[in-house]
Amino acid sequence: MTALPDGVRHIPGALNPQAQAELVDEIRAVVSQAPLFVPVMPRTGKPMSVRMSNCGPLGWVTDKERGYRYQATHPVTGATWPSMPPQLLELWSELSGYAHPPEACLINFYAPETKMGLHQDRDEADFNAPVLSISLGDDCLFRIGGTKRGGKTVSLRLVSGDVIVLGGASRLAFHGVDRIYPGTSMLLEKPGRINLTLRRVTVP
Repeated sequence: MTALPDGVRHIPGALNPQAQAELVDEIRAVVSQAPLFVPVMPRTGKPMSVRMSNCGPLGWVTDKERGYRYQATHPVTGATWPSMPPQLLELWSELSGYAHPPEACLINFYAPETKMGLHQDRDEADFNAPVLSISLGDDCLFRIGGTKRGGKTVSLRLVSGDVIVLGGASRLAFHGVDRIYPGTSMLLEKPGRINLTLRRVTVP
């Protein structure tokens, strides 16, 4: 078993197959209201390889002009984000160990060739709240290190229904996705992976 950094929790099979299928249906409904878009890097405008959306009071967005931030509206449609499915709020309440509800759920869709470089989740005002990450669909190779770039990392294969919680000493740990394993899950209509990331943004 892989030894994870202090503050990182891996909960295998946190969602059973039925709960996964129900959550995918909920996310499809969200995306029908808040379509997936391609975020771009600040300054360079280089598109990221994931497509994304959000639900909840706030959503994480990025563009060349204004960079990384949270806002209450979809950057393409201008509409407010859809509400967070109750199942996600229940998971947060059960697993986060934090008394206040999440304010943003990032929805990232990884195609079979998609990767996510090592990065920190640091655009929030409240680092006391953990980040809760849910895997749906094909397996991925998840990598996590310390709070400084370039340090030692460990890798972990995540399967559909797994949850990772980044909190405490690892709240600002660098983490990323090195690869997707296409065809390892039949949950989604096409090969790929959905990652849902629950975050508290503001200080209560």
